[in-house]
Amino acid sequence: MDFGEVVRRRRMVRNYDPDRPVPPEVVERLLDHAIRAPSAGFSQGWGFLVLESAEDRERFWTAATPGSGGRDRWLSGMRRAPLIIVPHANRSAYLDRYAEPDKGWADRATERWPVPYWYIDTGFAALLMLLTAVDEGLGACFFGIPPHRLDDFRSAFGVPAEYEPVGAITVGYRAPDHRSPSLRRGRRPVEEVVHRGRWGLTDSAESSG
Repeated sequence: MDFGEVVRRRRMVRNYDPDRPVPPEVVERLLDHAIRAPSAGFSQGWGFLVLESAEDRERFWTAATPGSGGRDRWLSGMRRAPLIIVPHANRSAYLDRYAEPDKGWADRATERWPVPYWYIDTGFAALLMLLTAVDEGLGACFFGIPPHRLDDFRSAFGVPAEYEPVGAITVGYRAPDHRSPSLRRGRRPVEEVVHRGRWGLTDSAESSG
């Protein structure tokens, strides 16, 4: 599929065909593409929990699903997904990497970091999986694990303390679903979000001089 088409067709899919598992070779491509994401210092401080069996997926939903909140319709479609991948970020991997001689930092201080690249890089990896899913003719959805469910999630899957889940991704063959009402907001036009040369400088301001 043309890359531009992949980008245009990408959207969060919230309902799946439960009778069509993701082929093993496609699962491997999703993961292979994920680890090709950029990472600061080539730290690669990520870990991916792959859940394919019905038992593992049910354990995930039991551990990570809010007990209330009126999201039954959303969850009913999401729970049909035959594959769940949970990307995790490991901050320690980055702090250790930048304390190595070639980086020139002698300590592991977090204050040196302009932004937490361990989260950003893991997000890059997640996006590559979302795009790969589209290219493979699949649907996918990235969503968060509620903070008050994190302990249950960690316990259910033995997640080491240094790994933090940045969210979860459902993957599968698309089934008819309800598009998010948030889409009614429309996509912000390029001219509204892009600032060329100086923030707030518009074409009209340039031409009026």
